[in-house]
Amino acid sequence: MIAMTDRRLAVAAWESLFRAQHQVLDDISGDFRDDDLSQAEYDVLLTVTRGDDHSARLRDVTANMLISQPSVSRLVDRMVARGLIAKCVDPQDGRGAIVRATELGVASFRRVATTHGRSIAERMSVLTDDELAQLQELTAKLRDD
Repeated sequence: MIAMTDRRLAVAAWESLFRAQHQVLDDISGDFRDDDLSQAEYDVLLTVTRGDDHSARLRDVTANMLISQPSVSRLVDRMVARGLIAKCVDPQDGRGAIVRATELGVASFRRVATTHGRSIAERMSVLTDDELAQLQELTAKLRDD
């Protein structure tokens, strides 16, 4: 049996989490203001550059994004046109696609990743390492994956 949660406490915790997320995202979004790489493009490249040979299945990229599949497809097509990634048919699934970061894409990602990683670390430095680990654990429990 699932234990009942105090409803007011649950709502207050949710509001606090939501406001913290909004504020932190607002604080670190400045990393993309002076760069030609958008935050959404960075997110695509984050997934792609972590893969073998700087590549990933398009469905995996889509799963990691917080936007709809058609929006991801349009974004990927714009990134292909800009020379940041290349796209080809998935040899293991003819209906799917593989996206691979180009040299330009990898260089663009690395340039922003250095600044962005520093901004995240600075913003999160108000928490101890133990608190960060606890936050990671708690947010993982809230996710459905």
